[in-house]
This record gives sequence, structure tokens and C-alpha cells, in this order.
Amino acid sequence: MTTLPAPSPDQPPQDGRPGAEGGAHPDGAGQASHSAPAFSPLYQQIKTLILRSLQAGEWKPGDMIPSEFDLAARFRVSQGTVRKAIDELATDNLLVRRQGKGTYVATHAEQHTQYRFLRLLPDTGDLAGQGPAERRIIECRRLRASADVARQLALRTGDPILQVKRVLAFAGSPAILEDLWLPGGPFKGLTLETLSEDKGPMYALFETQFGVRMVRATEKIKAVSADADAAQLLGMPEGHPLLSVERLAYTYNDVPMELRRGLYRTESRHYRNELS
Repeated sequence: MTTLPAPSPDQPPQDGRPGAEGGAHPDGAGQASHSAPAFSPLYQQIKTLILRSLQAGEWKPGDMIPSEFDLAARFRVSQGTVRKAIDELATDNLLVRRQGKGTYVATHAEQHTQYRFLRLLPDTGDLAGQGPAERRIIECRRLRASADVARQLALRTGDPILQVKRVLAFAGSPAILEDLWLPGGPFKGLTLETLSEDKGPMYALFETQFGVRMVRATEKIKAVSADADAAQLLGMPEGHPLLSVERLAYTYNDVPMELRRGLYRTESRHYRNELS
């Protein structure tokens, strides 16, 4: 059990960290004393410790995490403090509460999260109504990172990476052309055959076979016109307007793990985002 001594269940020690020694759980939570923000609210510190356990793989996508009671005992805080930390992690889509069952590590394999990062919706109906995306992998090759790709993926120029090109279609109609760049180390063993044979979401494949979970992303959006390659693969005339979406996806601890540049057809679809 972790020893996080505190004057009272909800009161942090004088230095603002859970535990007089800043010690964390020896079986996965990691050391908290130097990297946890000083004087941050106690529930935020517990959230950080839970995140470290997720990052270390103590609980994998789809696993049920310990109960609030057990986590409160582990970290020597109140259940209310743990509940507030879990509430924030659930809001961040890192954990999922299931009524009467417990709290689970979110996974991209779940139906309601499969399209979490896909914001292209039909003008009529919804994404689920048009059926699953039909994927065609054009290529998957290993190469050396250009300066631009290396910078965005926090690599060095020339480091090994993978480039994947694919087309997504709905109801037989090509809708999205994507180029993806992945760091070579974490995705060693990813091949064209692996991608072509897998029928689930790509991010679910990354979780199950490579232990990489994408937890958040940033995007840049602008209007472009189709070049010859995009026009051929998307079945449109060259120069046709497209929506360009560049996404940088991160795993735990804000480590960039995927650069994705997509070209979206929007004649009968629109890009939708919710701001809060």
C-alpha cells in the first residue's frame, strides 16, 4: 500500500504534496515529490498519480480500476477527493464510469468512442447511420523523419518513422484521404498487412498491439484544392475544394505519437466541433 501520510484525509501536508515524503505507490504510481505542482489542490495531485499508473500500464484500456474506497485507502485521502479526481479523468475521456459496475480505463475499441476524433459528419443523419467507415490502406512504409515531421513528433531529423496513407469511404463513396506519420520505435512491427487485415478502429489497434493510447489531439484546419493524387484517390476533378485537417495526437504525459494530415470532401458533409 502507498504511504501518503497527511494530517487528515483531505488535508495536504505543508508542502502541498500528498505525503510528507512525496512518496507514491511503489507498484506503479511513481514518485510524486518533484514533478507534482506545489500547492495544487489535493484532488489534482491524486489525478496526477492515477495518470502515472495509467501511463505505466498498471491498468490497461478496458480494465476496471480499483474502487474509490480502495484508491482512497491507497493514497490515504478521502473518497470525495478520489471521486473528484476520477470525475475530471472521466471528463477528459480517460476513464469511463459504468453505473453499477465500476470505473474503467477508456478504450478506442468501444463503440461510443470509436469516432471520438472524427468530426466529419453527414449533413443529414449522423455518423452511425451511414455505417462503419470502409478503409483502404494505400501504403505503409518505413522512412527517415524529415525536419518538419521530426519537430512535431519530438524526434530528431532522420529518426525512423512510419508513413501510412489510406482512404476512408462511407457507403462506397471516398470521403477522406489521410497521411499518417508515426515514430518508428513504439510502432515496430506495424505493417501494411497488419493494417489491412484489422477491421477495428486504428487507435484500438494501437492500444492492443502496441500499447499506445491516444488521449488528446490538436488540429489545424484550412481550405485547400485537390492536387492530382488527391483527385484520383477521392474521385474528383483536380482543383476541387477540400478541407485540410492536420492533427497531432498525444499519448499520456503529452508525448506526441501521431501526425495526421487529412483531406476531407465536404459536398454532403461538414466538420463539427463542440466548444466549451
